[in-house]
Amino acid sequence: MINVDTVYQRVLALANKEQRGYITPQEFNLFANQAQVAIFEQYFYDLDQAKRKIDNDETTLSDIPELIKNKLTIFTSVQPVVAGVFPLNYRTGKIYINGQLAEKVDYNETQNLIRSTFHRGGLGLNPVYRESNVDGRDIDAITNNGLDPAATITCEIITRPQEVIWGYVVVNGRAQYNATHSVNFDIHEAEESEVVYKILEMAGITLNKPGLVQVADQEDLKTIQQEKM
Repeated sequence: MINVDTVYQRVLALANKEQRGYITPQEFNLFANQAQVAIFEQYFYDLDQAKRKIDNDETTLSDIPELIKNKLTIFTSVQPVVAGVFPLNYRTGKIYINGQLAEKVDYNETQNLIRSTFHRGGLGLNPVYRESNVDGRDIDAITNNGLDPAATITCEIITRPQEVIWGYVVVNGRAQYNATHSVNFDIHEAEESEVVYKILEMAGITLNKPGLVQVADQEDLKTIQQEKM
């Protein structure tokens, strides 16, 4: 978790370093949420790319997917699937039926499994599921009992970060930070510098202050160079 006031003060310090302009709390909150969502959604792209590299080249550092998964941990939980309907989520992960990891199969294949007593025998420990909209259900469980509406289904769900708010009260005409009314960034603390640079870049483009974009690019380049040292 990243403190919202720390980020705002860094943004203001860099923006004012060369008299590049002032970013209001309202503008900051808008850019902060855009930056957080952009970084959050990038996790899934990076995770997919890292897995592909590992599959194609076993010498690739294998801890990269684990690092990204660690950053997603705060957004991930296991929730019950009630009446076959997934809980509200941004994405779903693994599906469990009666406590066993389940594999997704297509509709036609499940029909064959349900009809086959031989194949159903192995579904007690290796259940499967299919996506369905029948009777308003989003998922059907298939176990050794066949189509099994009584099965307990749970799933990993990933939720979006909560809205960032730099809360404030006005004192003598100036906005003063108010922690009670503030909401910090949900994303991993390692992303603090990236958040700052993204906010500066968005502010420079949206507010027509190209100097801010230049400051953001320069600071981002410094970070990249330091990481390579």
